[in-house]
Amino acid sequence: MRAEPLPRSLEHPLPAGMRDLLPEEAAARRNLARRALDRFALHGYGVVTLPVFEFAEVLERGLGTLDPADVLRFVEPESGEVAALRPDMTPQIARVIATRLRDRPAPFRLAYEGTVLRRRSGRARKHRQIPQVGVELAGVAGPEGDLELLALAADALRGAGLPRFTIDIGDAGVVRALLAPLPPERQLDLSSALARKDDAAIEDPTLRSLLALCGGREVLVEGVRRLERTPAGAPAQRLLALFDAAVGRGLGPHLVADLGEVRGFAYYTGTVFHAYAPGTGDAVVSGGRYDELLARFGYDSPAAGFAIDLDRAAESLRAAGVVDERVIRVVVVGAPEAAAISELRARGVPAVSASDRASGLAWARAWGFTHLVDRGEWVDAASGATIAPPLQDRRTEE
Repeated sequence: MRAEPLPRSLEHPLPAGMRDLLPEEAAARRNLARRALDRFALHGYGVVTLPVFEFAEVLERGLGTLDPADVLRFVEPESGEVAALRPDMTPQIARVIATRLRDRPAPFRLAYEGTVLRRRSGRARKHRQIPQVGVELAGVAGPEGDLELLALAADALRGAGLPRFTIDIGDAGVVRALLAPLPPERQLDLSSALARKDDAAIEDPTLRSLLALCGGREVLVEGVRRLERTPAGAPAQRLLALFDAAVGRGLGPHLVADLGEVRGFAYYTGTVFHAYAPGTGDAVVSGGRYDELLARFGYDSPAAGFAIDLDRAAESLRAAGVVDERVIRVVVVGAPEAAAISELRARGVPAVSASDRASGLAWARAWGFTHLVDRGEWVDAASGATIAPPLQDRRTEE
């Protein structure tokens, strides 16, 4: 079959920032998500499935600080209400807890997988659709919940195969306390300057000093000393206590503290953390504590969570040379109803038929199948060489 020239209308068929995943890419992402969800399940987190859009009022209630320009809105035809494609799944989890799950006992340990849509790109992001897996923990306050999530994030990254990563922890209360007396416009200007590390735009010496307070425990101790007589003294001390507790949980080799962390300071109420790994330009994991969120939905409860950006995690895995375990998939020369195909499928091995060896090998190489079987002879698809059967004969097993 010969492919016709591509119609001009299909040369650029996707909106900006959207993309397709071909079978190999989709399989790699699926495997990465499955490994993370498996780790979450071992820690007691149950998966929920959430709709891709909600009424805009629900999302705006949960993300009151979100820039409206980040959200894709439309009028839902059946109701005439304004709906929005989700830019974040946390408000959806809050809605589920406050409505569908409110009669169940806390704590709530929920996991999810899905894609969020944002109109604007991040610092190193080309795509507007962001695939995530994540967790939300509601009903566990303070350091106990924070430590559970930090340990779970580290476990999930190790389970995904990442050999190196750093977890940057901060406390939104530090910057929030220092900016609280200022008008909202000035708060925004100064938080932006802190995010840019622009010391020239920050006149206040206490705020300016936050730019240098990033590093190990000794930096935290110095920060606590500098801030102890300011409104930020208590959250700085809280961060030091969390750092020490996380070291006690074995996370010390991965930890960095940042007293000047400002991302989401108007949304988060306490601990904020991001995980970074070589090979990607932005955070692999983002999360923190948002104890005021559930109250917006009529269910006042402490809550925290994090999300793994599957694209960023995949970039880091590729940079580290980590590849998925090779899964045997077989092309069998013969009829589709051949006994060999049924036998392979019964053993959980993907198998398809081909009419002859030459076309079967070409198809296997194009579609990522690993082997070809021709009249009982096994062939490695990549090299074309005859090999010993990689699967033990069932009769031998019996």
